[in-house]
Amino acid sequence: MCQHAPACPSADAPDHEAAVVIAAHPDQGWALRCNGVLTFDDTGELLPDGTIIAPHRPAAMASAAA
Repeated sequence: MCQHAPACPSADAPDHEAAVVIAAHPDQGWALRCNGVLTFDDTGELLPDGTIIAPHRPAAMASAAA
């Protein structure tokens, strides 16, 4: 999907969250990255193949919110 150079990490790369945001809807809490990954404000993700990655907030952030 990525059309620019240098190319962004693929959706299955460990650093896939580093891809460029091509569409963002902060009012709805999501962003689409050029590698096809949807990232959500709660740190969850939806990969192009339909795989769901559960929210993965750092423990320090989660305990501060409580």
